[in-house]
Amino acid sequence: MQYDFDEDLKSLLKERADKVRENILSACKASGRDSSEVTLIGVSKMFPVEYAEAAFCGGINNLGENKVQEMVPKIERFNELGLEANWHLIGTLQKNKVKYIVGKTHLIHSVNTVDLASEIAKRFQNAGYVADILLQVNVSHEESKHGFDPSEMQTVIEEVNAMEGVRVRGLMTMAPIQTYDGEARSVFAKTRELFDSLKADVKDPAAFDSLSMGMSQDYVHAIAEGSTFIRIGTDIFGKRNYGNT
Repeated sequence: MQYDFDEDLKSLLKERADKVRENILSACKASGRDSSEVTLIGVSKMFPVEYAEAAFCGGINNLGENKVQEMVPKIERFNELGLEANWHLIGTLQKNKVKYIVGKTHLIHSVNTVDLASEIAKRFQNAGYVADILLQVNVSHEESKHGFDPSEMQTVIEEVNAMEGVRVRGLMTMAPIQTYDGEARSVFAKTRELFDSLKADVKDPAAFDSLSMGMSQDYVHAIAEGSTFIRIGTDIFGKRNYGNT
């Protein structure tokens, strides 16, 4: 199908994304990293599919969504247009929604219970797939945030290692909203330390290579602490009614 996208929207989103890429490059240089180690995910949650299309056509081929009911229709629209993006589920995933995303995700960032990991493993394995997943950890211990407590991660890894149908690629975390620039860095540093401590215990250590840390407000600090995926919504797509992804 021939696709006629909105050139003005594409140019706007590309300009914003290019600014983020410049910041990624600067942050990587400052920390002695190669910018190729950091993947930019454009978080199109709560925006119409046309925004995701324009972002993709402007060079963002990794797209993130919070909700299954938003992600699946966008994937279907992309498939109709022949646009091949990598789709990341970054929001809370309910067990009864797993069946709708089998074979559709590039990476599930938000696995926050062993039961959810088991459901993903079962559904994907039955369909002949292996799901790449990240384990979400609540390093900041905020009651409003989901995720495993760092103290239980050794046990969690042992349980998930026993599952077929999933491959643990790393960890994901969310830092509190910063009250001053750099406040989130300690959360990212602790997550990286936890990541390093768990690497020898996972079933496939070579594939345990991913840290999903950093949003629009704090991604520069996340990169300094080793993030490999940054989840950027506001700085590319603009402000929503809530949130600061």
